[in-house]
Amino acid sequence: MNTNESEIELIDLLNVIWKRKWLIILPTALFALAAGIISFLIPPKWEVDTIIHPGKFFVETEQGQFEKVLLTEPRQIARQINQNSFDSLIASELNLNLIDFPKLTAENLRDTNLIRIVIRDHDVALAKSILRKLFDHIQKQLDVKINVEVKAIDSKINTIELKIKGKELDIQSLEIEKAKTRQQILSAENKLKISEQKVMNISEEMKSVKKRIEDIEDQQRKSLEGKKEGIEAISLLLYSNEVQQNLRYYNTLEENLTGERVTQEDLRLTIREAHEEIRQFNTDAEKLKNEIEESKNQISLLTDKKARIDYAQLIKEPTSSLHPVSPKKMVNILIACILGLFVFTILAFFLEYLEKQKLGINEKSEPIRKYDT
Repeated sequence: MNTNESEIELIDLLNVIWKRKWLIILPTALFALAAGIISFLIPPKWEVDTIIHPGKFFVETEQGQFEKVLLTEPRQIARQINQNSFDSLIASELNLNLIDFPKLTAENLRDTNLIRIVIRDHDVALAKSILRKLFDHIQKQLDVKINVEVKAIDSKINTIELKIKGKELDIQSLEIEKAKTRQQILSAENKLKISEQKVMNISEEMKSVKKRIEDIEDQQRKSLEGKKEGIEAISLLLYSNEVQQNLRYYNTLEENLTGERVTQEDLRLTIREAHEEIRQFNTDAEKLKNEIEESKNQISLLTDKKARIDYAQLIKEPTSSLHPVSPKKMVNILIACILGLFVFTILAFFLEYLEKQKLGINEKSEPIRKYDT
């Protein structure tokens, strides 16, 4: 029973549509035609887009490693563009009316640091000019941060270079002191050789004096054995004087020998201390050279960091689409057809409903008129 009722109702609906088909088809066709004409009359809009990279620099971590840091987050730049932050500047530079200024749309491309900026406008050349001006302003804004970073790096490099020059001067001073110390060593070694020669001469002289004393004492002994009283007293006196003189001379030589040996010890100590100073100079110079090498490595790292700084880049030049993006003529006609069919089908059912209501009223009024007659 319900199936038959549904079939009857569906047939009724189809009958209504068929009955009023021209009411539905003709206005829908006119509606679609109007949409097509309007779409063809509207000036076409082209999509012009560009892609930029905000730039990056490197910062040193606590571990001495360099990590990449973006100058500004791409989402922040895209937000500025979408909030029309640059519109008035660009409009004034290009002598455009801000009211007629085209809409700029920016987005951070997914999983990248790139920003895509899009304009839809009738004038492709104007749209490209706007995008180039926009990039100029963004670049100028970001370059301020880069210049601050570059100046900071240059300042560090200059400070390190000054330290290197100071250490190089210290090394030169050490080399001069080392040269002076070597001269002191040569002088001390020469004095030591002279002293050693003196010691040899004194030693030889002492041997000669000692032998002379022994010869005099031997002659004195022989004179005593001769038992000549007249000569004995004089000989003894002469021998004694000569022995005394030679002994005094021997003592003087011995004192000189002791003094020369003391001088030699002083000279050897001076030479050892001088060699120790040279070793210390070499150690200090090596330490300064290592520090200079470390400083040069720091300069190399800073230079590398400076070289790795990326300024804002125009990754893709402003480029227009191959075909206009609006108006979409076929889409507009299709939408007009769908809306026309929907609206005029409902209108057909509404008119059918009104007609049935009118017929129902007429059928009720006819029996009453017959009764009256």
